[in-house]
Amino acid sequence: MSDDSRPSPSAGPSAARTAAVIPAAGRGVRLGPGAPKALRALNGTPMLIHAVRAMAASRAVSLVVVVAPPDGAAEVRSLLDAHALPERTDFLVVPGGQSRQESVKLGLDALPPGHDIVLVHDAARPLVPVDTVDAVIEAVRDGAPAVVPALPLADTVKQVEPAGTPGEPEPVVATPERALLRAVQTPQGFDRATLVRAHETVTGEVTDDAGMVEQLGLTVVAVPGHEEAFKVTRPLDLVLAEAVLARRRLNDGF
Repeated sequence: MSDDSRPSPSAGPSAARTAAVIPAAGRGVRLGPGAPKALRALNGTPMLIHAVRAMAASRAVSLVVVVAPPDGAAEVRSLLDAHALPERTDFLVVPGGQSRQESVKLGLDALPPGHDIVLVHDAARPLVPVDTVDAVIEAVRDGAPAVVPALPLADTVKQVEPAGTPGEPEPVVATPERALLRAVQTPQGFDRATLVRAHETVTGEVTDDAGMVEQLGLTVVAVPGHEEAFKVTRPLDLVLAEAVLARRRLNDGF
């Protein structure tokens, strides 16, 4: 890989249709002290590498942009160089910002022309299956400006009045109808021009990029997500992720 990218002999203007942006600049404090969350090992391989491979597993994805910690771009480039990645996919590493929103914008700014569909994927969701990635891309190709993979909720949800002090009892004020709610995952997929406009015009804190598109007044659609696309946030999630990988090795031989 050069200073910025790993060239792909098969890449070209005709193949450059979909790009994936992976913001990986966060510290992941809920996993405890140590390396940034995206660089934590999962079955001996950093979660970030698993996430990059998950995006590159889709034959529609011709470019993966990794947004590294502001002072860690060189380390992330070395990490990509040290692991086997599909030769048909280009890889680019750019320094990130102080917030996820800023990091995604920096990843978008780094995209070359010709990628008219953009995926935004959490580095902390390392095990998303390729079928989910492809379903998101297909929905954008069918005309949706923004697409999210989502799952029905298994638990009843309560809206509460937040307590003034953590740990105190909280009054329940409503019980939303669970059938109308979904737990949203990534990758989220976008028409590139729509996502760029959202990042240029929407201000204030948002929890995901699809929420920014909603603020533009555009329709976001949901496609079925997958239970293995869960977010690795706490130590117990690492145990579950290791178990998923062990089952995959048993079933699929890798």
